[in-house]
Amino acid sequence: MRMRRKPNRESRLKLVSGLLVKIPELLRGAWKTEFPDFSEIYLELGCGKGKFTCEMARLYPDVLFVGVERVPDVLLLAMERVQEEGLTNVRFIMNDVRILPTVFAKGEISRIYINFCDPWPGNKRVKRRLTSDDFLAKYRQILPESGEVRLKTDNVELFEYSLKRFDACGFELREVTRDLHGVEAPLDTPNDGEKAIMTNYEEKFHALGTRINRCVAVIKSEGSE
Repeated sequence: MRMRRKPNRESRLKLVSGLLVKIPELLRGAWKTEFPDFSEIYLELGCGKGKFTCEMARLYPDVLFVGVERVPDVLLLAMERVQEEGLTNVRFIMNDVRILPTVFAKGEISRIYINFCDPWPGNKRVKRRLTSDDFLAKYRQILPESGEVRLKTDNVELFEYSLKRFDACGFELREVTRDLHGVEAPLDTPNDGEKAIMTNYEEKFHALGTRINRCVAVIKSEGSE
C-alpha cells in the first residue's frame, strides 16, 4: 500500500507507541503470559487502516487482536483509530509477514485473517502471494491443530489458486463462498456478526457490485491427512 508520509509522523507515533510491540521476537512463547486477560490471539495480516481490526476487537472483547502491517504511515492511522475508540484488546507489529515464526511459537495464534491481500498476478510472482505454499508453511508453524486461516478477496484468480493451495498443504476448506454479501450467501440480518464486518476496500468493492470471495481453511489433524 502506497501512502504519502503523514505530517508529524514521529510525534504522532509516540502518542500511540503503547499499542506497538516494538521487539515482538522477545515475546515468542510468552504472548499469553504477557497478555493473560485474553483467551485467544488472532492475527490480521496487512491490517491497513485498522477498520476490520477495530470492529472485530469490539465483537470479540476477550480476544487479543494483533495487526501486522509494514507501512508506517498506514499503521499510524490504525493505531490512532484504536486509541480513539478506546480498545484495549489490540496490538500491532510493524514488520513483514515472513517474520511470523520468529515472533510466535507453535499454537500461540488461534486464527489468521487475510483480507484483500495483493493478488500478485502472473506465474512469476505466485510465491509472493500470502496463500502460497511457503507462507502456508509459516502459518502452520504458529497455529495449533485445527487452527484457522480466514481469507477474503475480490480477486477470482487468487481465490481459486488459494483453494487449491490450502487443500494441497493440509488444510480443510469450510464456508467457501464466491458471493459473501450477495444472493449465494445472504446475510441473515444487517449485522450478522463477523461476516458483516467489512474492510475499507471491501466496502468500496461491495458498493460497485463486486462479488466477495471468502473461505475458512482449517488445519487437518494428523489422522485425517
